[in-house]
Amino acid sequence: MNAIGTTLRRFLLEQHAANPLQKGLASAIDDMAQASRKIAYLVNRGSLGGLHGAVGQENIQGEEQKKLDAAANDVLIDAATWSDNWVGLASEEEDHAVSIRCTDASARWLSVFDPLDGSSTIDANGCVGTIFSILRCPESVSKPGNDDFCQSGTEQVAAGFMLYGPATVMVLTTGHGVDAFTLDNASGEYLLSHPDIQIPENASEFTINMSNRRYWSPVIQAYIDDCMHGRDGNRGRDMGMRYVGSMVADVYRIMLNGGIFLYPWDSRVPERPGKLRLLYEANPMAFILEQAGGRASTGNQRILEVKPTSLHQRCPVIVGSKNEVEHVEKRCKAAARAS
Repeated sequence: MNAIGTTLRRFLLEQHAANPLQKGLASAIDDMAQASRKIAYLVNRGSLGGLHGAVGQENIQGEEQKKLDAAANDVLIDAATWSDNWVGLASEEEDHAVSIRCTDASARWLSVFDPLDGSSTIDANGCVGTIFSILRCPESVSKPGNDDFCQSGTEQVAAGFMLYGPATVMVLTTGHGVDAFTLDNASGEYLLSHPDIQIPENASEFTINMSNRRYWSPVIQAYIDDCMHGRDGNRGRDMGMRYVGSMVADVYRIMLNGGIFLYPWDSRVPERPGKLRLLYEANPMAFILEQAGGRASTGNQRILEVKPTSLHQRCPVIVGSKNEVEHVEKRCKAAARAS
């Protein structure tokens, strides 16, 4: 196991020695880390940087784009464009995938990212973050398009997220467990702070936007009611409720403490399967949580086995402690059989 304080670069070199990484992967991950340092600086400047407030237009998701959303997106695109590690990228903020002219013919990496998760909280100084996934470009493709990014979550080579909070933290998996690194502002290095994270199997808290309760399916309503009733209800035990409104912040907390995060289907847009994006949010988080011993489900299916059919596809998300997610899955599947 790597020692606390090991730099990200050394960690990747030592991991390569123990479990050889694919060519160029360590350098590609370092590109994401370098970009996140710049985003952390922009976030920490707050309103002094002139990046609070909205751009005045909606993104492809139909959501109001914040100035900091656009700035973070530009930083990540710039990092990929000026590196020889990438042949294409897909961003939650972009309508279509972007092909990159790469001078290294051996480069085969695709970058998929949500530049600034939780940006609706930014003007109130809330915690925000970046989520990323790394995929391999199909061998026969030189200019990747939308379809080349529509790979199931099991095809991810690496995934991570950065949390820009009181400290900037990078959580990373390359398929050999999960480790977290804290940005040391004095040296500018990410240093290993939480090696081999293992999420507790049982949940001590649940995370959900309770204001949407009236729109949920009956099975999710009943589950949350049981959580709310605590030791006086069917579950016979108390659980705390937390909700930051930033997936990176909520997921990081339950990774350390044990818990369950839910963003289920709701009836406001009944034809839409969920709110969160499969490629940019659900798949990377599912990969990370499974590698930490947790579980990730739509309620009826393992998230990593959902086959993407479009770049901005959405899905229900239920992730966290293994036993609690399994409990919700059983209730969802029982309800589906009974309908």
